[in-house]
Amino acid sequence: MSSPPPPTETPAPDAPTWPTQPTYGNLGEVRAHLLPSKACRPPRKSGPPSADPQPLPPPLPKKTLSRTQSLPSHGAPSPSPAPERQPRRPFLGSHSVDERQADDGQARPACPLAEPPFSSLDTSLGLSWHDLDCPEATRAVLEARQLEGLRTVHSRLEARLLGGHPGPCRPGHDFRLLDSSPYVESGDALYYRMVRVGDELWHLLAAKVSKSGAEEPRPWGLELQASLPPHFNLQGLCGLVPEGALPGVPWTGPVVLAAEVPERTLTQWLAEVGTRRRPAELAWAAALLLLQLSAALEQLEARGAALAELRPENLLLAAPRGCAAAGPPRLLLADFGRVHPQPPGAPGAHAPQLGRLLRTLLGLAAPSATPLAHGLETLAARLARSRPSAAQTRGALQALLWGPGPELHRQGALLGPWLQVRRALLVLHLAERASGGELPGLEDWLCCEYLAEATEASLSHALALLWD
Repeated sequence: MSSPPPPTETPAPDAPTWPTQPTYGNLGEVRAHLLPSKACRPPRKSGPPSADPQPLPPPLPKKTLSRTQSLPSHGAPSPSPAPERQPRRPFLGSHSVDERQADDGQARPACPLAEPPFSSLDTSLGLSWHDLDCPEATRAVLEARQLEGLRTVHSRLEARLLGGHPGPCRPGHDFRLLDSSPYVESGDALYYRMVRVGDELWHLLAAKVSKSGAEEPRPWGLELQASLPPHFNLQGLCGLVPEGALPGVPWTGPVVLAAEVPERTLTQWLAEVGTRRRPAELAWAAALLLLQLSAALEQLEARGAALAELRPENLLLAAPRGCAAAGPPRLLLADFGRVHPQPPGAPGAHAPQLGRLLRTLLGLAAPSATPLAHGLETLAARLARSRPSAAQTRGALQALLWGPGPELHRQGALLGPWLQVRRALLVLHLAERASGGELPGLEDWLCCEYLAEATEASLSHALALLWD
């Protein structure tokens, strides 16, 4: 007698139905193994077997997770082709190469690094991500920033040395005379110190009074002086002191007010200071003074003007603002009464006069006492023979003071690398002095001006004028 078949289990009313084949993931399989087994259900009441029994769910399928596709997807899963296996990239040094490239053992250029999408390097440096692998690009950026910083230092030093220009005189200004006798006497003028008060400000100025019996100044030169913008080596004017504005003054009629108060003339400097200096110091100071005079004459030549006669007694020396008294003085060209229009096509109108003045300055020093003195003697001879312009003379003096020397010119060395190194050394020198609290002086500003505007072509022309 056979035993009756076991009763078929009928799903409960709230049991889920399976309209299609269910899809499982590996996570469900793991959970299925962790859940405890269900307890046996009590036997159901006897009844006729169900005509359409519900089939049991299929076994859980096996699925391999891809590490590159581990994020869950919200849509329906779709079959995708298996990705082709990529060759492993071992690290060789600091670059990653394929196995196909590493097997032959030959060196190949590394692929350029991809720039990160989230950020680049510091934008204030002006460098991109790719510039790190290119030394030429990095050097170009550093050289450009170095030159920009040098020009910034030069402009700030110029603003400090020039100071605030007093500006023209206006109605309502009051004047006060400080000296009853001349403060400085030049070849054709007397200078008295005065104070101008107005708008709650006061300025120390100089009243320029022409000497009796002096040569009548040329109106063209005086008009040119009044029209020139402020320049470090040109005497600036602020207007006239009206007649009767100051009772009891030792002059008659209106006088011109100069913005800078001179301390002595070049002739007085040679008599007082020049004899007490050593030959090396005297040659250096003479080169700095002649450099400033060349800059002033360059301004005249650029406007088609020339000075009829260059007299040391009419060249004024003043203390630059914001500098130590022991530093080199500031030279001012004030003899505009002898300025006339330059004939067209006349090269080097001031070269013979500069050569004679240079020989006068070097007469107090021993001949060829230093390499600089020897270079200045060579320049004096070239001024008389080649008649260079004031701008070319200024470039030659700059090369004698701060290089490059004649050795580089004889060897035919490249001047571009020398210029870059010289700029870097100057920036470091200024930084070291600033860290100690020392302010840059007039000589530092003149050197900054030279290196900021110099090019390989200008250096080559200066060396050719001196040593060819």
